Amino acid sequence: MGRMDELAQLLGEQYVLTGSDAEPYTVDWRGRYSGRALAVAKPATVHELAAVVRWCGANQVPMIPQGGNTGLCGGATPDDAGSALVIATSRLNAIRHIDTDNDTMVVEAGCILQAVQQAARDAGRLFPLSLAAEGSCTIGGNLATNAGGTQVLRYGNARDLVLGLEVVTPQGEIWNGLRGLRKDNTGYDLRNLYIGSEGTLGFITAATLKLYPLPVAQCTALLALRSIDDAVAVLSAARKGFGAMLTGFELMAGNCLRGVTRCYPEQRLPFEGETANLPWYALLELSDSESEAHARERFEQVLGECVEAGLVVDAVVAENVTQSRALWHLRESIPLAEKAFGKSVKHDVSVSASRMSEFVETTNAALQAEFPGVEHVIFGHLGDGNLHYNVAPGAAHTEDGLLALQPAIHGLVHDQVHAFQGSISAEHGVGQLKRDYLPKYKDPVELALMRRIKAALDPDGLMNPGKVL
Repeated sequence: MGRMDELAQLLGEQYVLTGSDAEPYTVDWRGRYSGRALAVAKPATVHELAAVVRWCGANQVPMIPQGGNTGLCGGATPDDAGSALVIATSRLNAIRHIDTDNDTMVVEAGCILQAVQQAARDAGRLFPLSLAAEGSCTIGGNLATNAGGTQVLRYGNARDLVLGLEVVTPQGEIWNGLRGLRKDNTGYDLRNLYIGSEGTLGFITAATLKLYPLPVAQCTALLALRSIDDAVAVLSAARKGFGAMLTGFELMAGNCLRGVTRCYPEQRLPFEGETANLPWYALLELSDSESEAHARERFEQVLGECVEAGLVVDAVVAENVTQSRALWHLRESIPLAEKAFGKSVKHDVSVSASRMSEFVETTNAALQAEFPGVEHVIFGHLGDGNLHYNVAPGAAHTEDGLLALQPAIHGLVHDQVHAFQGSISAEHGVGQLKRDYLPKYKDPVELALMRRIKAALDPDGLMNPGKVL
């Protein structure tokens, strides 16, 4: 029996894809990274996955974990060698258990994020991880990259939403760490080691997630602003006025929102005249556990003070859920509408909010000096200091011409981030895209420790090779 026959026998022939059936799994969704795979394996249980991993170990076959394939750094794409097995988690999609007394749920790695959100809602609870790709990304991928999203300000990153994990090691062992405990001081924190490791240390196959009460009321407003400095001042006022009720504060350059309305005419920017042409906008959201009246009163008081102080030029407050969703839809459509600007060079960076304005101003100027005419496409989660600082062709460059400049643009922007004591990856991970930049910006001792951990857990180097390290 050949080795591929052995693999088919483990899963069933229809769940080992080759040839044209495997091709969609070998290209990232942006079309920037492509490779070849020996095959695509689709296990349905943790035991099947563990058996596949043991098969890979016995045959020295590299393994590429893949969830929804929505990543932006090439972390789930095989290389060109054609020797790696892509292991897709789409059939590991059970919601195993919901415990409303403990406010936890146990879900498998292949569950679509939106399905997890809905299952929590059906149980009268909130699972707060929320991002633009939630209709197709998976929990496994979210945890592998420590995804952030729009509610980090209140609830934290993906890492902060997990109590326990089930993991298949590179040797095919199953670690059952699905304890729903908020206090467990019995040794090394293996959970946080695997979260954010991008499949380089093992397979996350299931997780115990934290749940929260559903908010009684939410208030959403789109603010028109003159500057990032004003946005930071409004954020400070909102933190002081709302406390833990502040769940979202998104910053968007005006050209981003105007790009959305050009690309999707059914959407509209709810301002007119000069207010519709300001350089910056912010989307602010408050979630209240008391009452609609209490939420609205606090919301209007804080916003009113910001308008009176001259920090906010104008504000549109959603009057109902439909209007709130329309405002969020504007924000969430920016990544999709970036095609209106042409293929861009993307950066997912973090800089402290207090230095955000200076970072944007100096980096914009440096880019214009080096690459005149590029367009700055800037948006992100100001509340946690995370910017998606993207560079589009503008009128002066072609898409291909800009992409040829990508290494130089990355280098300039990342140097700026480093000078501002920031991070070159805030929530998208490292993958292939930023792997070679780590030695330049990472503390050498830190990087050496990471390599030692990788060598100890995956001595054969079969887990997602070429990613992160």
